Amino acid sequence: MGEVKVEIELENTLDRGMALRGLLPDDQVRSFKVRVLADTGAVMLVLPQDEVEALGLPEVRKAVVKYADERTEERSVAGPVTVRVDGRAATVDCIVGPPNSEPLLGHVVLEIMDLLVDPLQQKLTPRPESPFLPELKLK
Repeated sequence: MGEVKVEIELENTLDRGMALRGLLPDDQVRSFKVRVLADTGAVMLVLPQDEVEALGLPEVRKAVVKYADERTEERSVAGPVTVRVDGRAATVDCIVGPPNSEPLLGHVVLEIMDLLVDPLQQKLTPRPESPFLPELKLK
C-alpha cells in the first residue's frame, strides 16, 4: 500500500492564545507547514526536536515510547501544538523525536480530526459519515 505523506500546519497554541488576548502580534505566532507520515501505528504526533524548538513548545512531561522494533526509550513530551489539516484542527501534545527525524501523525490526532488515511489516493479524507465537521463519540 505504501506510505502516505501529507502536508499539515503546526502552530504554537500558547502563542495563538496570547495573540487572541492582544499580548502578541499575529505575525509573531510561531507556525509553519510540514510534511508528515500519516502513521496509524503511531499513537501521538511525533515531531523532531528541531521543529519543536522552532515552534517554541515547552516540555510538559516525559513518556516511555516503544518503537516498532520493540525498543523502549524515555522521550520528552512538548506542547500544546495545534495541528491543521484541510480545515480541521486538533490541539495536542507531541512526542519530541531526535533532531531531523521524520515527523509522524499518529492515530489519536487522526481520530480527533475524524480523518481516514487513504493509501490509494495518498491523502487524508474525512470519514463519509462526517464530511463537514469531525464527529466525536461521547459514550
